[in-house]
Amino acid sequence: MMLRKGIDVLLLWILSILHLQSSCEGYNPPDNYLIDCGSSSNTTVGDRVFIADNSAASKFLSTPEDVLAKSSSNAKGDSPLYQTARVFTGSTKYTFPATQKGRHWIRLYFSPFVYNSYNMSSATFSVSAQSFVLLNRFTATGVVVKEFSVNASSSSIVVTFNPSDNSFAFLNAIEVVSVPDELIQDDASVLPSGNYQGLLVQALETVHRVNMGGPTVSSANDTLWRTWVPDGNFLVQASLAKNVTKIGAVNYVSGGPTPNIAPSTVYGTLTEMNSASDPNSNFNVTWQFDVDSRFRYLVRFHFCDIVSSSLNQLLFNVYIGSSIVVSNLDLSTRTFNVLAAPYYLDLVTDVIDSTTLRVSIGPSTESGGYPNAILNGLEIMKMNNSDGSLSGDSSAVSSGSSSKSMVGVIVGSSVGGVMALAFIGVLLVCCQRRRKRFSGQGLSKTWIPISINGGTSLTMGSKYSNGTTASIASNLGYRIPFAAVQEATNNFDESWVIGIGGFGKVYRGELSDGTKVAAKRGNPKSQQGLAEFKTEIEMLSQFRHRHLVSLIGYCDERNEMILIYEYMENGTLKSHLYGSDLPNLSWKQRLEICIGAARGLHYLHTGYATAVIHRDVKSANILLDENLMAKVADFGLSKAGPELDQTHVSTAVKGSFGYLDPEYFRRQQLTEKSDVYSFGVVLFEVLCARPVIDPTLPREMVNLAEWAMKWQKKGQLDKIIDPTLAGMIRPDSLRKFAETAEKCLADFGVDRPAMGDVLWNLEYALQLQEAVLQGDPEDNSTNMIGELSPQVNNFSNVDASVSAVALEVEGGAVDDDLSGVSMSRVFSQLVKSEGR
Repeated sequence: MMLRKGIDVLLLWILSILHLQSSCEGYNPPDNYLIDCGSSSNTTVGDRVFIADNSAASKFLSTPEDVLAKSSSNAKGDSPLYQTARVFTGSTKYTFPATQKGRHWIRLYFSPFVYNSYNMSSATFSVSAQSFVLLNRFTATGVVVKEFSVNASSSSIVVTFNPSDNSFAFLNAIEVVSVPDELIQDDASVLPSGNYQGLLVQALETVHRVNMGGPTVSSANDTLWRTWVPDGNFLVQASLAKNVTKIGAVNYVSGGPTPNIAPSTVYGTLTEMNSASDPNSNFNVTWQFDVDSRFRYLVRFHFCDIVSSSLNQLLFNVYIGSSIVVSNLDLSTRTFNVLAAPYYLDLVTDVIDSTTLRVSIGPSTESGGYPNAILNGLEIMKMNNSDGSLSGDSSAVSSGSSSKSMVGVIVGSSVGGVMALAFIGVLLVCCQRRRKRFSGQGLSKTWIPISINGGTSLTMGSKYSNGTTASIASNLGYRIPFAAVQEATNNFDESWVIGIGGFGKVYRGELSDGTKVAAKRGNPKSQQGLAEFKTEIEMLSQFRHRHLVSLIGYCDERNEMILIYEYMENGTLKSHLYGSDLPNLSWKQRLEICIGAARGLHYLHTGYATAVIHRDVKSANILLDENLMAKVADFGLSKAGPELDQTHVSTAVKGSFGYLDPEYFRRQQLTEKSDVYSFGVVLFEVLCARPVIDPTLPREMVNLAEWAMKWQKKGQLDKIIDPTLAGMIRPDSLRKFAETAEKCLADFGVDRPAMGDVLWNLEYALQLQEAVLQGDPEDNSTNMIGELSPQVNNFSNVDASVSAVALEVEGGAVDDDLSGVSMSRVFSQLVKSEGR
């Protein structure tokens, strides 16, 4: 047994070396500052060279005194970096030029020893970088490596050491190294459900980095010089787990995670359920980690199915604490049906109240096969709090606490308080005047404007968030008091519920001025919608279009978060296609609905200098008014598109399964063509009137896009269309519609038409349906894609002019409905919420 274990370890080492040779060449950091503090000569660690702390390194340093310390002992096995140190007797800064903006590692090495009168184990100090507090009143009691990552938004990175009280600071070595953009994306999922945006501006501290089922992976064997520790010490019940090693099986696929995300020595080992050949096994494998309370954490799960012999064998659940992160996880569906391909999942926790965090995996109740669950690696990263600190109270960071500075704080606080009260008074007066003016124009007397001078930023907080900053370029935002929402919804009458989603329930209602609305009320037990709420206020308030659903206002008081939308009498397009008893739509109605949705998306893509990419186009997000006019809804995942000199926006993949652009999934690079792909799926959904993913069907029919494309390429698409449309579609109209959908689903975005071209072809398909056109029918084929009709150009011009119209009412009536939308409908969002 011992011999076999030794062979396994040797094999693991050999494979790690072989894989490292092919992966270590992948990243060359633009900024790579390595300093061995206190050393008079360069120090080599693996293949990295830490420069001597002499004049070359000192150019980065401003210090009141040079104290270079050398340890009198040299314990066997100690890293050479810990033999020397620099002592800081006063506030000291390292300033490193940032040749490339973006996230950077900051690694600090500490190993205290005694040098002259400096007993480093008693040193107490704080460390900050940029505007973040990394360490506060820190004392190193042993060998410690602290790893942080911060975003460099300026031309330099400044790391400051501040001794506490009458103490001093010390440092054995420091790294400031660029991080590849792919490592940390801007958004992640949020527990218990929802999306988090803003990771790029967060400072992170690595708390745990664990290699499940394998040995330590040293920094020398990682492309980004990270250390991964074994998971044995964190297992709650080790007998429930067993290890698997198959490093050679790891299959890095194009567009998926690279070795920069995690090396093959992590993805090639795992911990799985030790089911002991019991097909009825039903337990979780759990790890427990020490964390600091009162912080949120970014938890990254690493998966790679190296245990299955074929696709779709493994189905399991993932948990953080008692909350389920993913249920029925099938890695095959996350890796485009490639076995043993790496996959990672980012989750942001709520603020942790405990000093421990538990992570678990367990079998799915829906799994028809042998019960199992796996985890290959785990990273737990602390996120800075609202004070910009990664170390709790940051009040003691700045050096010098004299009575003079305290007087300054007291005086500053007093003056600031008086100014704040004066500002609030002026704000209330202005609001009162504005409310009177609006009441004379027939608008709701209870609406209070967010912004009274076009550009004022206010912070709105609730139990759901630490504050959402809303900056609105013109006076379009209205806060509706909670009492008014209660009245409009008959005190949230359950019989008035018209939809339920991940964010909460949606109620029909009517405001005091007679406006019919839908009120989406946040569920206190859910955090889905925080990012959507922020996106709505900050970005989408500028849109005003007949084919975009309008958000009328919001409520953020009494620990509530409620969004108020125009009421869409006929609900979602999806509900009219299948899954309900609603009357069937005619082919003409379906074409007109698709045309309306295409107009809305075309406006998003072209109506402003920077395109807006919806990122969640699906039939559930196309709503229908009383006349079945289509309006695009739910902009919670929307992103500003690339600038003129860019081709894409790099972002973590978000969207709805079945509609997701495979190129976006592979490359994590978002363009308007990702919306085009999703819309192509919607077109086939409209034609076939069935779900885009239906696991109850035979395997070849499960995915609608693949199934429809198969029949389209055979030229027999008419065999799978909605039976209620049989004999109702002119052949030319069907051909034009199908060719358009096919173009939308091209594998590569560059081969897909723009939304303007899609719109033109759909309008042409409608013309072909309504009348026999003159000329050769063969001319009415895909050669028309790429040409914009005069109608489309005129439509764009009208929308652009409408978007420029100032909606500020400064007396007198203003012509209403320049683009088919009421003047009170000034936002774009969702009426009926359907969970993603």
